[in-house]
Amino acid sequence: MINTRTLLGSALAAATSLAASGSFAGPAAQPDFSFEKCYGVVKAGQNDCQTATHSCAGTSTADNQGDSWIYVPAGTCAKISGGSNEPKA
Repeated sequence: MINTRTLLGSALAAATSLAASGSFAGPAAQPDFSFEKCYGVVKAGQNDCQTATHSCAGTSTADNQGDSWIYVPAGTCAKISGGSNEPKA
């Protein structure tokens, strides 16, 4: 028989691992500095929020997707090669 301590320990371990794995992903928190969204410069899996092609932060599937964005300090996006303040088609 499974004792109660083992059962509770297993349940706690499972809940902790789910929370740590990021399975409850959503939009990234807004930074505490003056920021802008920069489109088209994000590596796969590093985007900050949902787009028309994926649902959550960290779910982009290709590098430099035109509709994937990341928060950057204000005034920085125009200095990044391929960066745009508007989504690319």
